[in-house]
Amino acid sequence: MPKVYVMQQEAINAFATGRDPKNSVVCVTSGALSKLNKSELEGVLAHELSHIRNYDIRFVTITAVVVGLIEIIAQMFLRSMFYSSGNRDREGNGNVIFLVIGLVLAIIAPIVVKLVQLAISRRREYMADAGAVEITRYPSGLVGALEKIKKDSVPMKVSSSVAPMFISDPSKSRIMAIFQTHPPIEDRIKILKSM
Repeated sequence: MPKVYVMQQEAINAFATGRDPKNSVVCVTSGALSKLNKSELEGVLAHELSHIRNYDIRFVTITAVVVGLIEIIAQMFLRSMFYSSGNRDREGNGNVIFLVIGLVLAIIAPIVVKLVQLAISRRREYMADAGAVEITRYPSGLVGALEKIKKDSVPMKVSSSVAPMFISDPSKSRIMAIFQTHPPIEDRIKILKSM
């Protein structure tokens, strides 16, 4: 059983963390406790327990490390291309085309990898929703919670690095779906209602 904590925050939200089920934590906001009924809260907790059961926190951590490594390698490549091109130009052997290709790849690679990371994060949310239904056998609880989260106008101020941990995007940002850590709540509700 994971440890359970309450975050003093009026927004409706929750998250799970921990490297494995034996060392895990579930945290719900005080807003979730006060604004959700029993079945809705069960749905939210089941969603978070599903993240723990699926080792999603470990998976997301490994993904973040891989993204960081690719960004570091891209920066190293870009810098080595930049500095070595000066030496080649002095020798008269400069290869401008190779430098441009390297520059484009060094810029595009981290963006593509970040988009893949966000897509994985969104997919894991759908899986946790399905896991919550498997645990509770009652999709209406999580549907009700997501509907209340959608209507809740209280944004949370959290770092973008921890935003993927929450059941919904804490900032309630309206950026394009491809750049979001979570799938649109409307899509999640639609899928849950079809179960």
